[in-house]
Amino acid sequence: MLALERRNKIVQIINKQKQLSIKQLSADLKVSEGTLRNDLKALEEEGLLERTHGGAVLPKQQLTDTSFRPNRQEINVAEKMAIGKAAADLIQNGQCIILDASTTGLELVSNLMHMESLTVVTNGLITAQELNRNPHINVIVIGGVLRSGSSNLEGLLGKDLLSQIHADIFFTSAHGFTITEGLTVFDVYEAELKKLMASNANKVVAMVDHTKLGKRSTATFANLSQIDTIITDSAANLEFLEQIKGVEVIIAN
Repeated sequence: MLALERRNKIVQIINKQKQLSIKQLSADLKVSEGTLRNDLKALEEEGLLERTHGGAVLPKQQLTDTSFRPNRQEINVAEKMAIGKAAADLIQNGQCIILDASTTGLELVSNLMHMESLTVVTNGLITAQELNRNPHINVIVIGGVLRSGSSNLEGLLGKDLLSQIHADIFFTSAHGFTITEGLTVFDVYEAELKKLMASNANKVVAMVDHTKLGKRSTATFANLSQIDTIITDSAANLEFLEQIKGVEVIIAN
């Protein structure tokens, strides 16, 4: 089992069981405990779990979150709201946009209720439901696999549909962004879907709050050269932003 596949499996297990032990995990996955400790360390750095003596648990914030929406929506809310508003300013009536299932994308959605003519392609069920409140928005949902506890459709089942779409803008968020690795996410399957989304849009707009800048995750889905615009918030490190060349940078207030 490859490292990416193994770590995805660990995330699925801990999301379902809320905790796990290295000893049991070693037996289930037939992997050494030493290898699993390295996996848990990497996943902890991603914020996906917290290591304990002999195992791991879900992060405390996620354990106490009882809402249907992903817990990450509760993080940096003000920053995401500002970014979503700034992103909406880039959209014109009559356009077709692709919008990923990120929580920052949901903040963009809340600023689209005034649109009079728009087509939005998305893999987010909550995103689609929110957009459907505006009868002037044509919503296209990309098919995929709905994982337990998630509201996002994942995988490449929507590949054929995406190939028929020529969008004006792809709005996306990420777990991390660096100059060398570009936009990255934890899940390799999510990365592959976002690559397809980016390839079928004339423009790629990255919506990344200051906590994502300078950090990288497992898989790249868009290099710096593929990004047209980066929208971040006023807490972003200016020295880091100055290193970004050839890309429009918008600081949302």
